[in-house]
Amino acid sequence: MTDWLVSGTRVLVTGGAGFIGGAVVRRLLRESTALVFNLDKLGYASDLTSIAMLPQAAERHQLLQVDLGDAEATAAAVRQADPDLVLHLAAESHVDRSIAGPGAFITSNISGTFHLLQAVRAHWEQLPPERQARFRFHHISTDEVFGSLGPEGRFSETTPYDPRSPYSASKAASDHLVRAWHHTYGLPVVLTNCSNNYGPWQFPEKLIPVVILKAAAGEAIPLYGDGANVRDWLYVDDHVEALLLAATRGRLGESYCVGGAGDHGSPSERTNSEVVQAICGLMDRLRPAGAPHARLITPVTDRLGHDRRYAIDAGKITGELGWRPRHSFEQGLEATVRWTLTHLDWCERVLQRAR
Repeated sequence: MTDWLVSGTRVLVTGGAGFIGGAVVRRLLRESTALVFNLDKLGYASDLTSIAMLPQAAERHQLLQVDLGDAEATAAAVRQADPDLVLHLAAESHVDRSIAGPGAFITSNISGTFHLLQAVRAHWEQLPPERQARFRFHHISTDEVFGSLGPEGRFSETTPYDPRSPYSASKAASDHLVRAWHHTYGLPVVLTNCSNNYGPWQFPEKLIPVVILKAAAGEAIPLYGDGANVRDWLYVDDHVEALLLAATRGRLGESYCVGGAGDHGSPSERTNSEVVQAICGLMDRLRPAGAPHARLITPVTDRLGHDRRYAIDAGKITGELGWRPRHSFEQGLEATVRWTLTHLDWCERVLQRAR
């Protein structure tokens, strides 16, 4: 990464005040000399605390508070950033919210991506030849665009798209737009589709932080349906390494699937029930006064259209780019629980602001 992101390289990160985008921004500030432009509308799940803590942020990080739904503001932000690399992470991403209010997902994930592509294409076409040759646009997507698996098999780059929720349908549409801009206009793009992310600084309405916070407060821990829905879990720092590898070394026009790992290199697939039970076990060890925390697990009505199983075959990015996750699910989960328990004030502050 650092070989490519030499001094003076300008990187535009959309959604850089979000969970994954913030982790990307922090890595760029710590491990490169790139100038980082953070395009974020500062919505309910945005937070800049983790970035503001870094001394590098004062000199090499600039916030561009822009909603991608505004085409003119998006174009102006791209002109101001004058990027050599764009990492597009900005998206509405919570499935439950997409079911309750799908319109915001259409505006942000589809129209927003269209506006960004148009602005970036205009920027790329006027770059001098040497910068144009190096320019890349990396679109970050989700494995949910592939739909739901049965008990066998894994998603790969050749899996047909079959989105099942307003969220995944909007992300699938954005993927198709990015590919169309590559094939029609020649825009140099790379795509990645990741599994469920978790780790420090995650907005606390997602499954893992919700369970930790409920257990810490001694409140009922909600578990959808029978708890047997399966997800592939990816520690956010491992995902960031994959993203920067794909962005700087991936083949143009290609997509790469990114998934996690379990103990001893085993798959990181877990049922929701197994994830909740594992968190309760860690809480029993770290907060024994509340043990057994599993007594708090409370089944709730299942989510509408809840996909049964996701799993990732990451063989392509491993074979081509040498990427492998560094954290097993067990290691990453314990680190996440420990971090959350020492940042309860931040979690409460973010939740209060979102409300």
